[in-house]
Amino acid sequence: MNGLVVGSGGREHALAQALQASLKLERVYVAPGNGGTENNVPINDDDVGELADFASKNDCFTIVGPETAITAGITNEFAKKDLPIFAPSLAASKLESSKSWAKDFMIRHKIPTAEYGVFEDAASAINFAKNLDYHVAVKADGLAAGKGVIICDEQEQVLESIDEMLGGKFGSAGHRIVVERYITGPEASFIAMCDGKSHMQLATSQDHKRIGDGNTGPNTGGMGAYSPATVIDAENEKKLDQIMAKTVDGMRSEGNAFVGFLYAGVIFEDNAPYVLEFNVRMGDPECQAILPRMDSDLFEYAQACTQGTLDAMPQMRWKKQSSVCVILASKGYPGKYPTGETISGIKDAAKVSAIYHAGTQNKDNEILTNGGRVLGVSALGDSLSDASSAAYRACDMIRWQNKYCRTDIGRVQS
Repeated sequence: MNGLVVGSGGREHALAQALQASLKLERVYVAPGNGGTENNVPINDDDVGELADFASKNDCFTIVGPETAITAGITNEFAKKDLPIFAPSLAASKLESSKSWAKDFMIRHKIPTAEYGVFEDAASAINFAKNLDYHVAVKADGLAAGKGVIICDEQEQVLESIDEMLGGKFGSAGHRIVVERYITGPEASFIAMCDGKSHMQLATSQDHKRIGDGNTGPNTGGMGAYSPATVIDAENEKKLDQIMAKTVDGMRSEGNAFVGFLYAGVIFEDNAPYVLEFNVRMGDPECQAILPRMDSDLFEYAQACTQGTLDAMPQMRWKKQSSVCVILASKGYPGKYPTGETISGIKDAAKVSAIYHAGTQNKDNEILTNGGRVLGVSALGDSLSDASSAAYRACDMIRWQNKYCRTDIGRVQS
């Protein structure tokens, strides 16, 4: 059997490398891949019919990275041909594709989350925000590439954010918005693999979403991550595991059994966890921090999930070392940024750290920038400080004209 990873980012590069390490897979393809992945297949991640045909012809077990493929119905398409795929169904993907549906689901199943309201007109949304003293998060209901959340703490910002979203800043994703009480506290990512009736948690992690040092500036798709998350103690890890169990049970009871990576973005207020949002995929860049610590065969667990036998698998093994992933981006991201710049130093950096390609392309045997988040540099260390230092040593070896990264990944709590 072969493997197929769907997607083109750093998460997909990390997933492909993890699958390639399995002795049970002969070759691992990536569709469409990037400048650093091998065995690339020129099929877009939302072209689910072509992907199903390729997987069928090449005897592939498929793992899906991005939400675009999931919400395009890739799992449903693969089911028509009885093809093994580790990703949730279109119905189950509502946990991510509709924030309002997810919030209502959390209330139905007694999963702790912030007070919220769902609106399609500005006046009602503003009135709700006023009752919360304008300390709110304004969220686009639909998918917005991880950028559809604006944190507000004053009236003018709330008014502007609501008008922008309902006015089309995020297209159809913002025609309906969620306004919720802004909870303050450290955030973390809690991710599990699910087989529809049970789950197994992965190593904990924390993502750094803001573009600037000290968690400043606008949100991005993620500027780095580290694992394990120092903000999750043993007691809260148990609470988060219970939240995951409630979610899996709730989805099954409502006829939407969840198979795939289930990601809960959580925040701790007064040391109690609240779910900010669910994602129906592995996180990026959390994936690039978590998988280097995995000491088990990822394929075996993904296959068990598709067969409904996860509860028969032993607990995953994890290296005791810490891991830090620093994202190297193009200056200007998450706004406008240049592309086509030549990258040097990757081979030298790879001797110090794992290098995961994201926004890159290989042109005439040169690696060029081709996106906002360009590379993920992931290093292990006996301590979080050691891992961070190793990652930044590798980052310093990599150069292109408009390279940018935060300097505090793994050194500051989100």
